[in-house]
Amino acid sequence: MQYHHRPAPSIFKRGIPAPLPAPFINVQVLPPTLTSNSDPPQLFDGKTRLFIAYICPYAQRAWIIRNAKGLQDKIELVPLNLEDRPAWYKEKVYPANKVPALEHNNKVIGESLDLLKYFETHFEGPSFLPDDPAKKEFAEELLSYSDSFNKAGFTALKGDIKDADAAFDYIETALSKFEDGPFLLGQFSLADIAYAPFIERFDAFLSELKNYDITAGRPKLKAYIEDLNKIEAYKQTRIDPKENVAAMKLKFGL
Repeated sequence: MQYHHRPAPSIFKRGIPAPLPAPFINVQVLPPTLTSNSDPPQLFDGKTRLFIAYICPYAQRAWIIRNAKGLQDKIELVPLNLEDRPAWYKEKVYPANKVPALEHNNKVIGESLDLLKYFETHFEGPSFLPDDPAKKEFAEELLSYSDSFNKAGFTALKGDIKDADAAFDYIETALSKFEDGPFLLGQFSLADIAYAPFIERFDAFLSELKNYDITAGRPKLKAYIEDLNKIEAYKQTRIDPKENVAAMKLKFGL
């Protein structure tokens, strides 16, 4: 199945700049998705490349931090079709054959949470890990919990919603910990980048497939999603919710 990236709102289109609603002033032209018939880029030539899939939430994490640090002109996006991925990717780039993967300084780094910290320590741009010790400690707790959160959300698609209830309640409670901003650590951080792609998907999936509103009875989560959608670096990576739902139906046979 070929996936086509359609960000929401429709500000970015591959190859052709879309009309911009106010107050947006920048257009990012997204590269076309590479398939098994596509030639590889000139690998290990000194350029930095981020291999992603537009549909993948794990890859979206790395894409968000790349944008948030203002590295669009320094790190090339290389999107892959996960249903028809090029053989050269596993053979020449990343033997694990997963996304995201970052080609940097003639080596390849994978795993999305590891990449968030790698971006933080190896690239210029604003920092997304606070200096405050209490916030740093809570950031590590949030990052450690993220796999359990993701598992609960995906499990809910196939059966019991109970674990998802607890996972979304965890986020609701976490949003009360710091009062200096609307995000998980107050200000937008690595924690938000880790969770945003999955909250985006669970919001769409569970509403469409389970008639379950993740924000019902969770006012802080509702406001949090609204505030996330104001972050330009994140908005540039969003896809059409209908495409998310279609991908999950295919993946889980729903």
